[in-house]
Amino acid sequence: MERRNFMQATSLLAAMGILPNTGLIARQGDQPAMPSPDPLKPFYLPPSEPLSHKGNMDIRVWVRSEMTGGVYSCVECAVAPKVMGPPPHLHKELDELMFVLEGTASVMVENEVVEIAAGGWHFRPRNLKHTFWNASEQPLRFVDMYFNQPFEVFLERIFFELTPEKGFPMGSEQLKREHDLLNEKFGLVYAPTSFDERQAIVNKYGLK
Repeated sequence: MERRNFMQATSLLAAMGILPNTGLIARQGDQPAMPSPDPLKPFYLPPSEPLSHKGNMDIRVWVRSEMTGGVYSCVECAVAPKVMGPPPHLHKELDELMFVLEGTASVMVENEVVEIAAGGWHFRPRNLKHTFWNASEQPLRFVDMYFNQPFEVFLERIFFELTPEKGFPMGSEQLKREHDLLNEKFGLVYAPTSFDERQAIVNKYGLK
């Protein structure tokens, strides 16, 4: 029974497109699956103090894509009260799974807005327009999980490298070029109306 349940779950994840190579070479004919040349290694991440937002928002990488053979990575994200997330966008190749640790996340997918309270999960498949924000007066903290793409690299570049302190002033042409290159590399797409939609959400919910 347990093996059947495992196989069913594995098939479902594969069908969703979030389960690529997991360290085994697929069975061929009557031959059993064989370990890949570079099998994954176990790892342990010790507990840490909860992340607090610096300014409006901050991130901390927990699992890196290379630690899981490109299957999975995740970051912890802290968002200050009444703060808007990115403009509505979609990912060509990335699937996201959010688990809320503290507070309540407001998430928009296409034209639907849902509230995810602490302990709740929200899955956002690729090619669907989405964004998030913290409409409450309390801090928001969640883990965002990424499948099949090292999106933590994108976020580290945005949060820690493309900053005024590193020579990329807000609104500069240089910063815009770097953002455009990152968006192209990671398959992140903004519609022509994305920034207007973002401003409409800011106005409606009284966000920063």
